[in-house]
Amino acid sequence: MYWTEFLTVAFIHLLAVASPGPDFAVVVRESVTHGRRAGTWTALGVGSAIFLHVTYSLLGIGLIVSQSIVLFNALKWLAAAYLLYIGIKALRARPADPAAAEGGAAPVARTARGAYVAGFVTNGLNPKATLFFLSLFTVVINPHTPLTVQAGYGVYLACATAIWFCLVALLFSQQRVRAGFARMGHWFDRMMGVVLVGLGIKLAFTELR
Repeated sequence: MYWTEFLTVAFIHLLAVASPGPDFAVVVRESVTHGRRAGTWTALGVGSAIFLHVTYSLLGIGLIVSQSIVLFNALKWLAAAYLLYIGIKALRARPADPAAAEGGAAPVARTARGAYVAGFVTNGLNPKATLFFLSLFTVVINPHTPLTVQAGYGVYLACATAIWFCLVALLFSQQRVRAGFARMGHWFDRMMGVVLVGLGIKLAFTELR
């Protein structure tokens, strides 16, 4: 009975999740810099944050945020500040110490918790995600659709997002891909820093419509 609505939700979500943005940038950076394990945990963090968006959309809190310029701006600036923070950290990356490299010193491993939190916060604080899910649950999904069915959509959206970014992590953590980026060394970190800072600045100037 709800298959048509579900397929519409799935299609719109596919278009949204495939568009490069903060989530994509942070998963790629974690995957290339720290490997598949960190990239996968970051992807799971991004996927888990979807439950946050779905929950407040079902509760109607998203509508309050969308109608309040103060709340929207608070969320926007928090997200922009976080992206600027991790972007600036990446911009400050320095060349590897040749002596340490020759000595075979292993880089500091990224903890699963740190990678997960990076993904969760990046997606959870994104006000564009707030507006996306609000429009999805108020315009695309019929308000008369049972909450259990809407919750089922939410589970699908979270799982589909996590799977998509796990595939991104799988691709960018391939040894050949990482080796290619490794040749650029700290320049890759700086390039990703520019991307993250740019996304943060763009987000900071996002206006409520």
